[in-house]
Amino acid sequence: MAVDLINISWSPIILLLLDISPMLPVLEGVVMELQDCALPLLREVISTDKEDLAFKDLDAAILVGSMPRKEGMERKDLLMANVAIFKSQGAALEKYSKKTVKVLVVGNPANTNCLIAAKSAPSIPKENFSCLTRLDHNRARSQVAMRCGVPATHVKNVIIWGNHSSTQYPDVHHCMVKMAGSDLACFDAVKDDAWLKGDFISTVQQRGAAVIKARKLSSAMSAAKAICDHMRDIWTGTPEGEFISMGVYSTGNTYGVPDDLIYSFPVQIKDKTWKIVDGLEINDFSRGKMDATAVELIEERDTAVAFLGQ
Repeated sequence: MAVDLINISWSPIILLLLDISPMLPVLEGVVMELQDCALPLLREVISTDKEDLAFKDLDAAILVGSMPRKEGMERKDLLMANVAIFKSQGAALEKYSKKTVKVLVVGNPANTNCLIAAKSAPSIPKENFSCLTRLDHNRARSQVAMRCGVPATHVKNVIIWGNHSSTQYPDVHHCMVKMAGSDLACFDAVKDDAWLKGDFISTVQQRGAAVIKARKLSSAMSAAKAICDHMRDIWTGTPEGEFISMGVYSTGNTYGVPDDLIYSFPVQIKDKTWKIVDGLEINDFSRGKMDATAVELIEERDTAVAFLGQ
């Protein structure tokens, strides 16, 4: 899916939907639903199976489609299939889109797919590419809010480190919770260190699988909401004193994360430019979990990059 955005705050939106040819009749149903929503900023919806039309002069691109893992499929086979998809879409961005385009990769494995797309569009700055870990961020925020009996809006500065996978690290060591008119450190608000270092982490890590088990389909509404949150913050910025989680390109060994990965960090955004929040204290508990998810990303990257040259 791709989006043409001039100024998301008030300008009309032209939405371009790209899918494979056999799915065009289904895509027309999506167009009908969008029309029926009577959305105030939606000026036009175009559905197509042509990359030159879908990627032409984009302000924003949301890459949702990927090959899901099927029963009996090995991880390397999954990576090989997705390298082909995101190499092609990266090349289309390179050929047709604006060099200022903001690219959000949602299709899993999102971090590595994002890296392949970025490498396949060398004239577009790597800072323009990000992958979706906002859904995990929102999940973590909601779990803390429910535990404390407060609205999710009263929880800020949770962090998702690393991969959008079961190795991700939901970190609340810098999280604040508003309770009874005061801002409390998350550990003081929850008052259950064992839960925060145990079941909380595993619940967020496994939430996608839990949703699939319950509704027999993957996350839809919550993923769409997270995509909207992510793109809104790119265009309008993050509130003062708050940060959100995004998978972005790692350089300079920030927080000990190796270079050349798409890794989820805490970021603040201003003027459509993200900046990793620096200077956060990392304890030994966090360090171990951050390193573990980096190891998985390195393995994914090396396998995928080997396929990229084929």
